[in-house]
Amino acid sequence: MVTEDAVRKVLRQVKDPELNLSIVDLGLVYDVSVQEDGDVEIRMSLTSPGCPSGPEIVGDAQRAVKGLDGVKEVNVEIVWEPYWTPERIDPRVRGYLGL
Repeated sequence: MVTEDAVRKVLRQVKDPELNLSIVDLGLVYDVSVQEDGDVEIRMSLTSPGCPSGPEIVGDAQRAVKGLDGVKEVNVEIVWEPYWTPERIDPRVRGYLGL
């Protein structure tokens, strides 16, 4: 059975192409839910509503998670509440970036 930790681990490989940072480290992934039937629901945001890389990021996330054994369907929902801010970035990454 697929676990939330396994999904989050594979999502660390998905990068925002403009920032070249993991969507998990950026704090874009808000919630991951794994159903007993192998369906995975992901609630995430983007750095801005007009993010030109949004479709690419969503597609990369879907493909990465779909590659896990036991995953049937992947649904990525883009949400705007809470609105993403740089404070959502992992503290270690913020320190590295000097934020």
